[in-house]
Amino acid sequence: MMKLLPLKKAIDLTGKIAIVTGGAMGIGFGIAYRLAEAGAHTVIADINEEAGNQAVKKLNDEGFKAMFIQTDVASEDDVKRTIDFTMATYDGIDILVNNAGIYPIIPVMQMTSADFEKILAVNLKSVFLFTKATSEVMIKQGRGGKIINITSIDALHPSSVGLAVYDASKHGLWGFTKNTALELAPHNIQVNAIAPGGIATPGTGAGQLVTPEMETILKKFLEKIPMRRMGEPDDIGKVSLFLASDLASYMTGSQVVVDGGVLLS
Repeated sequence: MMKLLPLKKAIDLTGKIAIVTGGAMGIGFGIAYRLAEAGAHTVIADINEEAGNQAVKKLNDEGFKAMFIQTDVASEDDVKRTIDFTMATYDGIDILVNNAGIYPIIPVMQMTSADFEKILAVNLKSVFLFTKATSEVMIKQGRGGKIINITSIDALHPSSVGLAVYDASKHGLWGFTKNTALELAPHNIQVNAIAPGGIATPGTGAGQLVTPEMETILKKFLEKIPMRRMGEPDDIGKVSLFLASDLASYMTGSQVVVDGGVLLS
């Protein structure tokens, strides 16, 4: 019988280097926290400098290892700068989490070309830029790697009017996940996705005033969730740790749905 890796070692990321885009708050911070807690040197790449510095302080105060770099994920120059910063600081990259995303609620009939292009740039182009740059490093290192893309249940089923282009970006990201998993498997780079349902974050109004429009959407959405609660960022953080660790050593091209059962309704 094959000797099993002890559980503590299976989830131990000590010495690994991780980049989490959009990691300053919400789902991204939930992911960054769990990776850092497991021992990874975690680089938070986020456009929000104030939130990014606060996030890193929280992690460092807990005794974890984290750094922040201000990054516009849709900018090829910024992506290169983030990779260069990570390599200069830690001399390697083992884990990439493509989490950064935006979801303005704009019906197609009211949307401009600029709106369309911005959503695709942040939600999809950024993943291409980071995946390509990071994979080049991982292949050169020769020790494999893990790429985790944060899609959405909207990659499988639309949630509400006004999110058509967001949904298109997430469908595209799911397709991109599967194809890059094929391309990178020979290099022992595993590419998987997590599809969150409704998660209580600053973006969905948690802990702040919400617009009547968002309040209506959230109320209707909550009624559809069999578990009768919104998810927490840590619900995604824990699944990210699973995919980033040896617990998911034989998974690639998969999408894990974390939605409280909403797709059942």
